[in-house]
Amino acid sequence: MNMQAPWSSIMNSHVRNGLEQTVRVLVASALFWSSAIAQIVNEGAVGAGDCSVEETPRFRGGTARLENDLFTGTDQNYTNGVAFTLVSHDIPGTLRSECLPAPIRLHAQLIQFMNPGFWADTANSAATQNVVVRFGQSIYTPEDKTRTDLITDDRPYAGLLYMGLAWNRRKHEPDLSREMLDTREISFGVIGPWSLAEQTQNLVHDVRGLDKFQGWQHQLKNEPVFQLALDRKFKEFRGAGAITPGFSADSIRSIGLRLGNIETSATAGIEGRMGWNLPNDFGSYPLRPGAENRPPSSASIHGKSSDAVPASSRPRPGIHVFGILEAKAVAYDFSLDGNLFRSSHSVSRRPWVAQAAVGVSAQGLLAGHGVRLAVMRVYRTREFDGQSTNQAYGSVALSFEF
Repeated sequence: MNMQAPWSSIMNSHVRNGLEQTVRVLVASALFWSSAIAQIVNEGAVGAGDCSVEETPRFRGGTARLENDLFTGTDQNYTNGVAFTLVSHDIPGTLRSECLPAPIRLHAQLIQFMNPGFWADTANSAATQNVVVRFGQSIYTPEDKTRTDLITDDRPYAGLLYMGLAWNRRKHEPDLSREMLDTREISFGVIGPWSLAEQTQNLVHDVRGLDKFQGWQHQLKNEPVFQLALDRKFKEFRGAGAITPGFSADSIRSIGLRLGNIETSATAGIEGRMGWNLPNDFGSYPLRPGAENRPPSSASIHGKSSDAVPASSRPRPGIHVFGILEAKAVAYDFSLDGNLFRSSHSVSRRPWVAQAAVGVSAQGLLAGHGVRLAVMRVYRTREFDGQSTNQAYGSVALSFEF
């Protein structure tokens, strides 16, 4: 009796149904966000008649980021991450909800409900904010790609497909001669087959001529996920320009908290930078919700247009090296603890993880628009009991201004 045809039919039907449901999720999400994006792009379509251009969000730039451990010669653990980010122009002073697109306004109200103090001083003239929209995918695999059985002593096959919406608030504290960047990001998405992690990895391996992982049938089950990320970064105030002219060095300290069934954790870190024409921002961080910061400019905080900023401080070519150290306490990680609402494969997660990164970042002008390329190598300690080695992966981010 030929069982191959019925089995193939069942599998094809299962894959087809999974893809159809994934497409429905993506289409629904795209329809939701397209309304906000369309309104942001179309300046005149948003808000009441008395809303000024400065009070209405408009996209001014974006970032494309790729992270992969193939850059370091491995293919395991956190094995791939991609994200595409859009950032709005700066909105100084008091935030007027009637001037925001409906989805952006709803998100701001949700942030206000979860964190009432975030806009407590929103009328402060020394503060400004912007909006960041992000779409991304992350992929995790065990070490042995050839095994087709469930590898109980290694991490699960897992994928995450998500979108996030964040508010960045930059504030100058004159009495302390320092600046702060506060970020509140809400991310939601799916894990399991709907994340399309298997298809994405197979496509990359086909293009590169690499052997495919054989155990994706054991990946985590489909499940919706949510995360609230709260981050704060501090640095010394360096003026209102886009750069610090000439050769200089600085340091940026950070603390963060993540709550949800993507990850629940607390972090503390520091980044040191040294180079020529340092950008007046808050550094370069590996990909994670709440970390893709595109802060408002210091010039907008102090009420200066680009023409009012000294010529020496306007965007100019520059290059710098940086190093990052970070410690993290982890209470939950879907890629290690497995599904939250359903039974699944999991491993014994370690509660403490350390991370370090070294890299180089260069910025310049292309056809009158600012561009930046940041390349880093990230090192991470073991995340679960039984993990054979620490992990390393590479990260490349290209940012551009419209």
